[in-house]
Amino acid sequence: MAKKNALYCQSGGVTAVINATACGVIETARKHGDQIGTVYGGKFGIIGVLREELIETDNLSDATVRALKHTPGGAFGSCRYKLKDLEAQKREYDRLIEVFAAHNIGYFFYNGGGDSSDTAFKVSQLAQEKGLDVTCIGVPKTIDNDLPVTDTCPGFGTTAKYIAVSMMEASLDVESMSESSTKVFIMEVMGRHAGWIAAAGGLAGDNPDQPPQIILFPEIEFDEEAFLKRVKWAVENHGFCSIVVSEGVRDKAGKFLADAGTRDAFGHAQLGGVAPVIAQLVKQNLGYKYHWAVSDYLQRSARHIASKTDLEQAYAVGQKAVEMAINGQNSLMPVIKRLSEDPYRWEIATAELKDVANVEKMVPRDYITEDGFGITEKCRRYLQPLISGEAYPPYKDNGLPDYVRIPHQLVTKKLPDFDI
Repeated sequence: MAKKNALYCQSGGVTAVINATACGVIETARKHGDQIGTVYGGKFGIIGVLREELIETDNLSDATVRALKHTPGGAFGSCRYKLKDLEAQKREYDRLIEVFAAHNIGYFFYNGGGDSSDTAFKVSQLAQEKGLDVTCIGVPKTIDNDLPVTDTCPGFGTTAKYIAVSMMEASLDVESMSESSTKVFIMEVMGRHAGWIAAAGGLAGDNPDQPPQIILFPEIEFDEEAFLKRVKWAVENHGFCSIVVSEGVRDKAGKFLADAGTRDAFGHAQLGGVAPVIAQLVKQNLGYKYHWAVSDYLQRSARHIASKTDLEQAYAVGQKAVEMAINGQNSLMPVIKRLSEDPYRWEIATAELKDVANVEKMVPRDYITEDGFGITEKCRRYLQPLISGEAYPPYKDNGLPDYVRIPHQLVTKKLPDFDI
């Protein structure tokens, strides 16, 4: 019987180190060539699998695979396409099983967040029902850092480092101009329900007097009066005020301050930008000159300033995923377990996919200061090791990073076309 092949897919918003996980999967699979045949990549994630668009990786040199480790973006392409209930989307799930069978897929590695964990879990259930020998392993990633069970999520550490450094540098700029120009700077970061990225901005300063003087968390109900009072205090005492605001901040009625009234592909409220909303409040009530910025894709693609810790963890979960699969472990996810904080030590443990799927981990209340505008020392101790160490990419002679793009050479299709 031919060796079983492996399928690796990237899902949801990518990170600066998700390709390091892909590298970990491919390199480890190649080391176990006696048990794993070809590693395929789903072109644009699960959409590519449904379309039977599978990317060949056997043609990639070891050097190219190794270069994935320092390349941002999603090398195979990702997507926001959620497979929900097994019965409601029976056609799609049956198609996945058909593609697996047609290409002798025995190992499925789904690199994503909570929604992806749910899909991987359901695929494992369906494969078992159909009598198909497929091992399904979820592989964690998300800059939001909101997956349960794992101590942190690969991708978050680098985003946290980028946000902390950006806030530190922008605040020095604002402070230097505050006497006659801008007095308030607002940086919007991602985080629909969990404020981990916003919390990371707090690492820019060593105490509440240092910027950012205000952090607005999704976990804390927005109090306009208290917020304006804090802004006024910062400007009067320090000459300026730096603010980090999470996109998911809500008012007292529970409505997003930036709700645009539309929905994304996962059914989540589409947020239209909270920084300008906050800026207008400052202008109308206090009259201070302001500037605002939205970190947007920059915060999840900044591989040039990657955290060494994050990079190592991203590779490790990919490596462990393959080791788990060839050892017969199924419907699981490799997760990061913190062993100690000083010195920071960690290891890879395992979690059941059903315990990860569709559960969000919020910032604990004791990680947020009593006034709701900053991080506590407990939070700082948690965050600090995750941004530690530098892992710069190699640079070309033209001064730009030497990133790699892999060819999307597709395998020959064996099934009829499938409309999504």
